[in-house]
Amino acid sequence: MPGRLQGKKVAILITDGFEQVEMTEPRKALQDEGAETVIVSPKDGSVKGWQHTDWGDEFPVDRPLSGARADDFDALLLPGGVMNPDHLRQEAVEFVRDFFQAHKPVAAICHGPWMLAEAGVVEGRRVTSFPSIQTDLKNAGADWVDQEVVTDHGLVTSRKPDDIPAFNRKMVEEFAEGRHDRQRA
Repeated sequence: MPGRLQGKKVAILITDGFEQVEMTEPRKALQDEGAETVIVSPKDGSVKGWQHTDWGDEFPVDRPLSGARADDFDALLLPGGVMNPDHLRQEAVEFVRDFFQAHKPVAAICHGPWMLAEAGVVEGRRVTSFPSIQTDLKNAGADWVDQEVVTDHGLVTSRKPDDIPAFNRKMVEEFAEGRHDRQRA
C-alpha cells in the first residue's frame, strides 16, 4: 500500500551544525510514508550533523540552495541545532518565506523556528520551539506555547528531540494534506 506522502517532494534545509537526530528521524518518517526527501543547503558537497555535544555524520547535499525554489517542492522541513538556523538565516530567508507565500506546509523543530522569525512568518501564529528562543519568536509576533507539538494552518513546530515522535506524526499529517489556503505569508 502506498504511503500517505507518495509523490510528494520535501526540501530539508540544513547546513553544518544541524541537530542530526532532528533531521534523520523526521527524514525517515517522511521516506517511510513515500516522500522523496531532498537535502538543500547553501553549502556545496556535504553537511555535517551535530550530535548533542559533538560533531556527527556527514550527509551529501542533494541540491544547492542557489538552485532550489519552493515551487520545486511540496513541503519544507527545518531541523534545529543552534548553529544550523543561525547560519541559514543569513542566506535562506527568501527560500523559507516562499513556502509560506505558496501556502505549502512547513515543519520546524527545536531551534528551527528561528528561521521562521527571521523570515517574518510567525506573526499571529501559535508555535513552540526550544525554550531559549521563545523571546525571539514572541518578539516576532508569535503566540509561543510550551507544548510537545503545535500545529497552526500547515505549520508544525516542536521543542526538542524528545518530541520527535509527536512531531513526525503531525508533520506527516500536515504534509499529506498539502497546501493550506489559510496558511498566512
